[in-house]
Amino acid sequence: MRPTKRYSVYDLRQLKGKRCLSHIHVKSPDEAAAAEAVGIDLLSCSFDSPESQARLSQLVAAAPRSFISGATPHGLVSQEEAVRVGFKALELGASSVYCSGSPFLIEAMTREGLPVVGHLGLVPRHATWTNYRAIGKTVDEAKELYHQMKRLESAGAYAAELEVVPHNLASFLCQKTSMLLMSLGSGSGCDTQFLFSDDILGDYDERLPRHAKAYRNFLAEYRRLQDERMAAFREYASDVASGRFPAEDHLVTMDPDLLEEVAASLES
Repeated sequence: MRPTKRYSVYDLRQLKGKRCLSHIHVKSPDEAAAAEAVGIDLLSCSFDSPESQARLSQLVAAAPRSFISGATPHGLVSQEEAVRVGFKALELGASSVYCSGSPFLIEAMTREGLPVVGHLGLVPRHATWTNYRAIGKTVDEAKELYHQMKRLESAGAYAAELEVVPHNLASFLCQKTSMLLMSLGSGSGCDTQFLFSDDILGDYDERLPRHAKAYRNFLAEYRRLQDERMAAFREYASDVASGRFPAEDHLVTMDPDLLEEVAASLES
């Protein structure tokens, strides 16, 4: 069970190899509060747009005891920008930052003391080079993945998201690095098990990724609520048109004698 205080990177490193931590990417204060209330170990969120940057402080306020990583924009163009964005995330309350960029960028961030999560395996934004598939099923790919992991480790990353990598290879890699490896579709042999709240809640109308599991059908609930919303608006409009709203119990009445006094006074 997660402690009552917020984890530090030091705390997380002490847990490596001891147990697999639960890890959810959240997108709203309600989700962050719910995750903290049930003891989810780690949270992450987007930090790649003005809207998501404004939301970060709300998430931190909603889950003040949670370790939250802010996912920085893809396509950071310089070390200076990477450092600036990283410090901005920490100033707003993030515990660390995620960066899918190269070790060149991550090294600059860690050199300034920023705790950084890198990315290994399938990188959706770079899928033109690989297609959307598991990464590391061949000897050459597995060896390259190992070397990429070591480059991130040398750059100073304390953790790396490991996306859609064969589970037995992921377990092997996890034993060969001091970093925490965060499994997204890479099996249970890593240091954290990571899913997006969208997948867990089932709140979109697309095929669920193979590596994900939907525990609820929020999309159906959203649709039901939208139907109820339209029904309520429709009934309100009908009541206005027919004169049923407002009814007597919705009104405040002035004493008729006083109203007559006002009218008489104004006419004179």
